[in-house]
Amino acid sequence: MKTILIIFNMLVSINAAPTPEVKQWNIFEHSFKVKYTGNPFQDVSFSAEFRNEKSAATVDGFYDGNNTFRIRFMPDSPGEWTFTTSSSLKALERKSGSFVCIRPEPGNHGPVNVRDTFDFGYADGTPFYPVGTTCYQWVFQGNPELTLKTLSQTAFNKIRMCVFPKNYDVYINNEPSLYPFEGSKEKGWDFDRFNPEYFRFLEENIGRLMQLGIEADLILFHPYDWGKWGFDRMPQDKREKYLKYLIARIASFRNVWWSLANEFEYLRFPESDWEKLFLLIQEKDPYRHLRSIHNGEHWYDVEKPYITHLSVQTTNFFDLQDWREQYKKPVIIDECVYEGDIPTDWGNLTPEEMTGRFWQVYCRGGYCTHGETYLHPDNILWWSKGGEIHGQSPERIAFLYKIMKERPVSGVYPFHNLWNKEMYLFKTNEYYLHYYGNTQQKLARFNLPEGIRFRIEIIDTWNMTIDPVDGTFSGFTEIKMPGRPWMAVRIQSVNN
Repeated sequence: MKTILIIFNMLVSINAAPTPEVKQWNIFEHSFKVKYTGNPFQDVSFSAEFRNEKSAATVDGFYDGNNTFRIRFMPDSPGEWTFTTSSSLKALERKSGSFVCIRPEPGNHGPVNVRDTFDFGYADGTPFYPVGTTCYQWVFQGNPELTLKTLSQTAFNKIRMCVFPKNYDVYINNEPSLYPFEGSKEKGWDFDRFNPEYFRFLEENIGRLMQLGIEADLILFHPYDWGKWGFDRMPQDKREKYLKYLIARIASFRNVWWSLANEFEYLRFPESDWEKLFLLIQEKDPYRHLRSIHNGEHWYDVEKPYITHLSVQTTNFFDLQDWREQYKKPVIIDECVYEGDIPTDWGNLTPEEMTGRFWQVYCRGGYCTHGETYLHPDNILWWSKGGEIHGQSPERIAFLYKIMKERPVSGVYPFHNLWNKEMYLFKTNEYYLHYYGNTQQKLARFNLPEGIRFRIEIIDTWNMTIDPVDGTFSGFTEIKMPGRPWMAVRIQSVNN
């Protein structure tokens, strides 16, 4: 009997694996090896319910090739979590397990969501001020290693990027390194069978963006196929299956945003189809990642509750304050055309104008997204394939980002009147940030609150300098300005 007890205790010691630990807002993953002879992408339903003492969430699993099914989950609170699977396949039914969620590592603030109606913040309460860029197909049609190296040297914290490959004029028409479905463009694609290698490479690079602190604003559909691959012509039921698969794979990445489409109206989907896709994302994403849709010439009904923020293409910023008030949502000008020198008018802004547009948008209460389209002997434009940045606006945008982070965390609003000519942010009695654009004024006048002393700084947004004005000020104030464009003035109360 004693021998049996000793052997039993040895078995317990050998087989009792430690409970896995996962840091908050990181990814717990569990895989199952199951051989299935049919179509595992379509024939097998597979999900898991995750629970802790306070909450529960259900997530879909997915087939990852090589007889492997996976389930992923992003825990949002510390403590012990358990899971139990459900499946139409007996070998995947009623599987269970557990893990312990521990405090997040430094720099991990969780996913971004809407903060104070018009702004953004991380799950732990840290403000998030978007300074985005556009690199539509840096993953599959560019050089991802070089792009990531370049991004690591900038202040950009959001990147707009496509899931599907892109075909557009001479600027991006090369074949991608991988394709999302089984098949070929010559013989046709099997939209019922995904290529796991494609999605693995996508999520690998989303994870690398996460390590750099960059949000992946994923464009789920776009019209820039022009018959080359046909991914823009999937039937609605195939679109829904693709979305379910994608959400199951990558929703657990904390840095994912869902952008349903770029220039959505050029895809010519019925409005009811767009609604179904938005509602599907809401249903299948338990983490409530940000959701938007980008316009070409016409707007989607952005008042819909499933849209979290406005993603706007425009060069007219005069209505930005009105949009904030009308829709009560944050506004990002995700396309204000691009810094570059290509022949088309959407891609030849000067760096001064690109920088100026960031300041205009910010001082009107929104956020802006950069793009770069300089001619290249091999047609490698940052806007399309990533690689290296050649323009001069990114370092000036980084300077603006520093200004953003120095403002009060809450209670900052844009000035708003009928004409919308003035551009400034304010927090009454505490903070004012005026931007003067391409004017050349030599005086600036302010009616500051009486009885409060303020310090004033003149900011050269192009040369990236901040020069304090001697003294403190209250009431009607007049200061001398340099008389050149791209200037701003920051006014802060002495007690703050």
